[in-house]
Formats: sequence, C-alpha cells, structure tokens
Amino acid sequence: MAEILDCAIIGGGPAGLTAGLYATRGGLENVTMFEKGMPGGQITQSSEIENYPGVTGEITGMDLMMPWPEQCQKFGLKHAMVEVKRVSKDGDLFSITKGDGTTEQAHSVIVCTGSSPRRAGFAGEDEFFGRGISTCATCDGFFYKGKEVAVIGGGDTALEEALYLAKICTKVYLIHRRDTFRAAPNTIKRVEENDKIELVLNSTPKEVYGDNMGVNGLKVEDKDGNVRNIAVPGVFIFVGNDVNNQTLIQEDGSFLCDVNDQGQIVVDLSMKTSLKGLFAAGDMRIEAPKQVVSAAGDGAVAALSAISYVDELLS
Repeated sequence: MAEILDCAIIGGGPAGLTAGLYATRGGLENVTMFEKGMPGGQITQSSEIENYPGVTGEITGMDLMMPWPEQCQKFGLKHAMVEVKRVSKDGDLFSITKGDGTTEQAHSVIVCTGSSPRRAGFAGEDEFFGRGISTCATCDGFFYKGKEVAVIGGGDTALEEALYLAKICTKVYLIHRRDTFRAAPNTIKRVEENDKIELVLNSTPKEVYGDNMGVNGLKVEDKDGNVRNIAVPGVFIFVGNDVNNQTLIQEDGSFLCDVNDQGQIVVDLSMKTSLKGLFAAGDMRIEAPKQVVSAAGDGAVAALSAISYVDELLS
C-alpha cells in the first residue's frame, strides 16, 4: 500500500510551489505537488515582470519562475506530473483521485489551482495574448505609460482597472456591450467624470490586429453594425474569471468545503477552509489580489497551517 502523504499540494503555480517549499523545509517529510504540466502557473505567459520584490531588470514570467521548482525540490518536494480529478475526505484521510483513476491518501491538502480569466472571444485574442492583450492592469499597465489603451468589460473590475490605467496612460477606451455598467455607483461616477476615459458603449470587440511586435489596434462593432477602428498598442480584458475549483466538486455535485457565489474558496487568514486539514491559497480563494507575490504569501501561510495541523493530528 502506498505511503500516506503528509501533505498533498494541488497546483504548481506560485502558491503551490511556495507551499511546497515551506511545507518541506518546515518539517513535513512526505509532500507531493500534483501539477499536470510544468510548474509556474499563469505568470509564465507574461512577457515582462518588473514588480516582483528583489527582481530588477527585464525578466519574463518564465524566467522568474524557472528556479522555483529546483529550490523546492532541494528540500524534498516531489512533483507528480498528473491531473487531479477530485479531492475527497473519509475520516481523517483525504483521497486524491488522479486522472488515471488511481488514488493517493494524504493527511492534509493545500489546493492552489488558481483561476482562469475568461476570454472575450474575438478574432486575434489568442494570437496576441501576452503580446499586447492582458488581463492584469497592475501587472502590465506600466508598459503603456504615456500611451493609449483599450479596456473591455463592464463590471467593477473593468471600471476599477480603467481608472487605474487612466493614471498612467494618456487615454483609456472603455468598451462595453451595453449602455449601463454592472458596478458600484461610486465607481461608475468616477469613470464617467474622468476626462481620460472615453466610453465606447453598446459595442463589442470584433478583432484585434498587429504584427510580430504586438498589438496595433482593435476593431469594435456597435449595435447598428458600424465598425470602428481604435488604434492602441494594449488591450485589457476584464470579462470575469472562472475559478478552477473542479477538483473540490464531489460525486453528488456538492463542494468539499464552503465556496462563495463566484465559486471562490472561503478561507480565513490562515488559509484554512471550512473543512479541517484542507487549505486553499492563491487566486482561487476569496478576495485574492491576483498577484504573484500575494499567491506566494498565501502558499507560505497555508503550508505553516498545514504543518501545525499534521503535527497535532499525528501527535
């Protein structure tokens, strides 16, 4: 029979890797990180990182994450390159059901499967993603300082990010498919009163275009079928996020722990979920800032909590 893991970590982005580092270095001897692909997470798609503490000069997301797995494995973290289908619990033990149908057992689990930004679904979106199309203004907005950009979306996040970009860009085109916004009234008022934000309402993006250097512009179509060309080097998409919480869905359709109405995992400041021994970290948790440094911090906190839980459980 396979040895019971002290801790199973689901997901290999910044949160999962940091959880693995702290869990192993903190004394847990049998820790496996389950990540179906190469570790690193969404940040590996970013072309340039300049806001991670201690990292100076030009560096890509891939370069930033490259040394993380080696550092973690130095302290004994194992990486299983398999997909996890489901995490369940029977008594004090968790069951990790893998893609091939086999299972492993663990005393504790840290879930760090993140979230996926929704795509808007227009031509060229996939081609230019990470090369002029972004889903994070605080990550990539500075690259467009003194330039014009377009923001797509009509919710709180889209409007807040448009306001943020208006501080560093000369102009922000806010494109929304309706003529009303789904955002806080005060946020809407600030957007409408900002001279640097032009509202492009009742319009949908049809195509982004560019060259091998990146985006050159965006074509949008209004409700009457008129197409407008907006020449911008940067397009920011905020049409929602899908939480990658599938591994916590049980056979009866319920969740293993409490989630909010967006499917985000409810945790406390120790990254504890409503189920003992289960922790969540990174972009999948409630109120996540969706920054690499924050995800890493979550992973460290979750690991320290898991160590305390396992020590108490096995003492």
